Amino acid sequence: MAMKQLVEDIAKALVDVPEEVSVREVEGEQVTVLELKVAPSDLGKVIGKQGRTARSIRTILGAAGMKVNRRFTLEILE
Repeated sequence: MAMKQLVEDIAKALVDVPEEVSVREVEGEQVTVLELKVAPSDLGKVIGKQGRTARSIRTILGAAGMKVNRRFTLEILE
């Protein structure tokens, strides 16, 4: 739950329409997938130039996941 909130807070800070940010958690056996959905106009802000912002969010998730011994992946949905 904390990882879901973390991704949601980061995304809301980046976008112009924070009301449309939603994160869905899909639990797997070894990996938890976090599906991030934002307004179509904000998609570029979340992905960033050459995917840098998305990569940074994934790096933060990886580091935070080490603390709880769980792997997390981020999928940005259109």
